[in-house]
Order: sequence, then structure tokens, then C-alpha cells
Amino acid sequence: MSFEEKDPIPSAVVDVEHQNLSIASEEAGSDVHPSWKKRILSWGVEERGILPVPVEERTDVQFSKLFYVYFSSNYTILTLSLGTLGPVVFQLGVRDSCLVILFFGAFCSIFPAYYSTWGACLGMRQMTLSRYTFGYYGVIVPSILNLLGVIGFATLNCIVGGQALASVTNGHLSWTVGIVVFTAVSVIVSFFGYKFLHWFERYAWIPVVITTIIAVGVGWKHLGNPPPPVPVSAPSILGFAGTQAGFLITWSGFAADYGSYLQPEKSTWKIFWWSFFGIFVPNVITQSIGAAFAVAATSVPAWSDGFQGGGNVGGLIEAVFQPLGNFGKFLTVIMSLSVAPNLVSILYSASLNYQIIIPRLFVVPRYVFTILTAAIVLPISIVGAHRFDAAITNFLGLIGYWASVYVIELFIEHIWFRSNNFDNYDREVWNSPRRLPWGLGALGAGFLSFGLIIPCMSQVWFTGPIAKHTGDLGFEIALVISAILYPPIRWIEIKLMGHL
Repeated sequence: MSFEEKDPIPSAVVDVEHQNLSIASEEAGSDVHPSWKKRILSWGVEERGILPVPVEERTDVQFSKLFYVYFSSNYTILTLSLGTLGPVVFQLGVRDSCLVILFFGAFCSIFPAYYSTWGACLGMRQMTLSRYTFGYYGVIVPSILNLLGVIGFATLNCIVGGQALASVTNGHLSWTVGIVVFTAVSVIVSFFGYKFLHWFERYAWIPVVITTIIAVGVGWKHLGNPPPPVPVSAPSILGFAGTQAGFLITWSGFAADYGSYLQPEKSTWKIFWWSFFGIFVPNVITQSIGAAFAVAATSVPAWSDGFQGGGNVGGLIEAVFQPLGNFGKFLTVIMSLSVAPNLVSILYSASLNYQIIIPRLFVVPRYVFTILTAAIVLPISIVGAHRFDAAITNFLGLIGYWASVYVIELFIEHIWFRSNNFDNYDREVWNSPRRLPWGLGALGAGFLSFGLIIPCMSQVWFTGPIAKHTGDLGFEIALVISAILYPPIRWIEIKLMGHL
């Protein structure tokens, strides 16, 4: 196969690349910024969007930064609420919920940890480097799904944080006010960009960890004697496993965004392990606590009243802290604020998707899209605030299907077709439609995979014929079928194009 483009590049592509070079020169410091933009940049705001980071600018060697980004973003009340789904939605006991969290959490954390290494190796954002698999135009599809995922997670964060904040005031403060507060705080941090994000995430987890330790201590006497678990069924295990995939694997759509300024190394194991434990550890801890509290709430009237049948995790947390009086209210506020680190990181990633979806937006500074995403999230959060348990279950189940297809196709492209070598990615063609793949292999395999994924889906609004007997096998089938279909379709695409 040939790696050279024999046909002349269309003038439109040349224009696009010329525009890129102009913007690159602006970022290098040319004196063409209007005064308001100069003032914003003087505050340390990151302007760079999807433009790849040159190797000479990838000088950051603090690989532990990724641990803190993932740890703070996952050690939240939203993650705790995910653990409550095991007992509340899937009727699992504490032990069975924790086993699913442990083993499926470990498996699903591998994917975002692996793709975190790509940011340093290529100096590209996650959806930018996905062009080498999905193509210039084909990547618009996963980018839209990725953006919808960001909006969905941001909405869930706002809802559960707003619940907790409202519970402290005994209903005098509406959930809407809490939602507005979290959105505003998160926009401010993510607006500033990469450096400020990493600084914020390095310390944001500390008060939340202390608060959860106190919560376990206060509620320990109710956690020691859980009611007998109900018999375990395959649909319950698989359903809860699907929510793990929807929550954890989807970090792969953002993974490279947080490490694109890191210094590339011959060995990427440091980046991988920092990322893996940053995702895995907080999820196991907080989800297990959530499962234990949810089960105990069935036998503790005050907890049950606050939990409202599983729909108000913030109320459950406030009930746990009630014996501590006003100090307990303060701790509930800390837990509500724990959603901010997650919102900050995903709003930052959201700002990078718009320029992939609509390439003409390349000239718009990154921070503008942070504000736009917040403006979208805010009304959705307010409308969906009182349907949290149904919203999170449906959303995580669906988002896990496409994420499974996405991660396996990128993996096969890199290992098989690019020989597990980042030198086989021509960094000069990242914005050239003619010299990137068409995307027929990735999109074709993905769409065909859903021919079998749909019968294996089990959602509130739809249960496929296979899933009626087995439970939700959607994300497992997505991994396997797309892995089978992608290589032959991609091989045909390469033969037709004449290059990777």
C-alpha cells in the first residue's frame, strides 16, 4: 500500500491548511489580536482548540497531573449516585454491587487510561486524533455523540449537585438555584483552560475525601447489618455492568485532551498507570459507598425519607449527616460541590468538539464554546432535575454502546493497521480531508454492529428479543462485533484509497 498522496490536494484543502498556519502564527504571538482578546490571554486563558501541540511545546513532565484530573473528576457525588443504582434499579445487594463495580470497573478503566497516552504521543486532542480512524468528515459522527455525552454527564452533575444543595435548606432553596451555582463555578474554571484545570483538579478531591470518610464513620452503625440480598440474576448483573461501561468507557472520548501538553516518552506506562488508578480507585470507593448507603436506607427511616425511593441522592447524603447538625449541613454542601471538578473537565473537553463538528469554527477561541455548552446544559438540567434515577440509567446504558464501538475501532486501527507505532500517523495531514481516511471502515463497521447490538439492548423504553432472555449485552456485543467487522471493511477502504 502507498502512503503518498499522488493526486494534487484540492485548493479548498490548501486554503484550510493556509488558514491553520495563520492561526498558528497568531498563537505564536503575532500582534493581530483585538485588545479584548489580548486582555483575556494575559490572564492565562488557553486559546488553543483542536490545533495540535508541536513537540517543542510538549514539555510538561508531571505525568501525575492525569491522576488528579481523573481522581477529582470521579470522586464525586455523581459517582456515588451511580453506585446506588445497583440496589435501587437492579436489585443487587451490597456484595454483588461491589463485585460488579470492582471487576467491570477495572476492565472499563483500561480504555480511557490507554487513550490518555495518545495525547502525549501525538500532541492532539481526542477527537482530532480520531480523524486518523474515522476520517475528516466521518469523525463528525463520534464527535456529535461525544458532545451529547458531555452534555448528558454535565446535566447529571448539575442535577445531583443541585439536589444536595437544596436538601441542606429544607426546601427553601430550589434545585434550580443549585444547578445555576454549579454551572457558573464550573464555567469559570474550564474557561481558563488547560493549566488552570490541572491546578484546580490537583486539590479539589481533598475536602471530598475527608467528607466521605466522615460520612462512613457517621453511618457505620447502619452499614454493618445489611438486609439479606435477593437472589442474583444475569439481567441484573449485566444491566449494572452496562452502566459501568457507560460511565467509564466514555472517558475515552476525552482522554487525550488532558495530556496533549505532556512530554512524549518512549515508554508510556507511567501515563497509563497514573490515568488508570485515577479512574479506577475513586470509582470503586465512591460507588461502593453509594451501594452500601442505598441498601442501608431501606432499614433507616430518616435515610429512606431523604432518599425518596432512590430519586434524591443529595437528600440521602443530607440524612446521613443529620446527627452532626449544622456541621453536617456544611459537609453536605461540600459533597454537592464535588460535582464541580467533573463539570470542569468535561466542559473543557466539550469546548474542543465544536471545531471538529463544524470545521469553520476553527477560528473561534476555545473558551467561547465552554460558555455555549453551559448555556445548553443549564435548561436541560432544570427540566430533568426531578427524574434523576430514570435519566441516569437510560443515558448511561445508551452512551456505553457507541463508546464501546469507538474504543475498539481506534485500538484495532492503531495496533493492526498502524503497527502500534505513532510514527505511522502523519501529523501534517490532521486537517486535510483528502489525505485522511474516508471513514467508511469505522462508520460502516459501527453502523453494522448495531444490527446485533439493538436485539441485545435492555432499556426502560426498549428490550430486544435476545436481551429478554440474557439481560443487557449491548456493550459487550458492541466490543466483539465491531472488532470483527472493522478489519475487513478498513482493508477494503485502504485498497480503494491507496493509503492509510
